[in-house]
Amino acid sequence: MKVLLVDDSRAMRMVLKSSLRKAGFSELEVVEAENGQDAQEKLRAFSPEVILSDWNMPVMDGLEFLRHFRSQDALTPFVFITTEQTQAKRREAVEAGANKVVGKPFTPQKLYDELSEFLS
Repeated sequence: MKVLLVDDSRAMRMVLKSSLRKAGFSELEVVEAENGQDAQEKLRAFSPEVILSDWNMPVMDGLEFLRHFRSQDALTPFVFITTEQTQAKRREAVEAGANKVVGKPFTPQKLYDELSEFLS
């Protein structure tokens, strides 16, 4: 399964990849991007089956990236993995086209529970 992982923190991308493996998602082809603009550029050469994105990033944040992405692709699952967990932020994400919002911090079990429907 092809996954685009978007987070401005290199350390968080490493933690997320490791946690995904520990959750049992070992057959993933992961391409990393450090912000929404970088992710848009990666999309030119990589067609992910799922996008996992942080919300707060410099250059282009996750919500702006999601809105741009949804203007071109309405079907590919888009999941926020973020500290933004208020009800208003969750509603904003869903209204913009996010399939799910997973809160940080997370455990491999939480990732399994939240992402199985997208990463199976």
